[in-house]
Amino acid sequence: MRMQLHDSAIRYIDGEPDAVLAANTGLTAIPDALPRLRHLRRIDLDGNAITELPATVTTLPRLHTLLLYDNELTSLPAEFGPALRHFSVGRNHLTTLPDELWQATTLHTLNLADNQLTELPDALRALAALRMLDLGHNQLREIPAAIGDLPQLTDYLYLSDNNLRRVPAALGNLDRLDYLNLADNQLTELPATLGGMTALRELRLYNNALTELPHTLGQLHRLQELHARGNRLAALPESLAQAQQLRHLDLRDNPLQRLPEGIAALTELTHLDLRATALRELPDGLRSLPRLGKLDLRWTKLDRHPDWLTDLRHRGCVVLL
Repeated sequence: MRMQLHDSAIRYIDGEPDAVLAANTGLTAIPDALPRLRHLRRIDLDGNAITELPATVTTLPRLHTLLLYDNELTSLPAEFGPALRHFSVGRNHLTTLPDELWQATTLHTLNLADNQLTELPDALRALAALRMLDLGHNQLREIPAAIGDLPQLTDYLYLSDNNLRRVPAALGNLDRLDYLNLADNQLTELPATLGGMTALRELRLYNNALTELPHTLGQLHRLQELHARGNRLAALPESLAQAQQLRHLDLRDNPLQRLPEGIAALTELTHLDLRATALRELPDGLRSLPRLGKLDLRWTKLDRHPDWLTDLRHRGCVVLL
């Protein structure tokens, strides 16, 4: 069946086709005319049912953005053009990737989420310009140490919802990364090198099997959000008090027995979730947190409710018991 491209899907600049914008239009194949539009810089075919991606598309000479999220692809071609910067093939049916993908060294963002990938090669280190990498919702059992050799990885790294039991120490080399998601894996420990990720602002670790967090956590001086619910944490490293930009701390559903003595140093903290922990008492330092706007203590069986909880409420903090 020949797939035609509607004129309204083509955007022109100075009389030349610049973009094809045909997301969610029911396409089952790449439109026949598309490979002939040699001046295209952007193609958005998200949310269709395309089953095959020909190299005549991926090698268009000016193409810098190719979006095919949520289609029916089972493989990728073995050729990629010289201008490709943004490539999204998440939510398809990919089980393997061509070696040539790791030679697409112009890539800045790469979305491979929601496929059935089980492994990655060391060759991924060649993507030295990469700023964002999404590998979430796959079946990865391990991450190669080569991931630490991506010097420009600054925006996001999604490794959530895989089958990871560990992550490489080389992850700590990513000292420019802003956001790291390791949630919904089977992690039992994290490397101490995590403290080297000094640009991190958000760290998501929920729904793993962590029994402790590395003592180097306090080196993350820019950290604003730490999501660690649903683990096996009985305590937190005392160094956490050094992460003084922390605003959101979620510790729900952990067998947590104590909080760091220096928690009063977290003066930017606005949200503290202690639901369903094993705490029997709260450190008095919590009363002095000037920006605390929500303290959630539901399903936590304290021996007593300190009087200063009333003071927190009077100043506007939501305290849930």
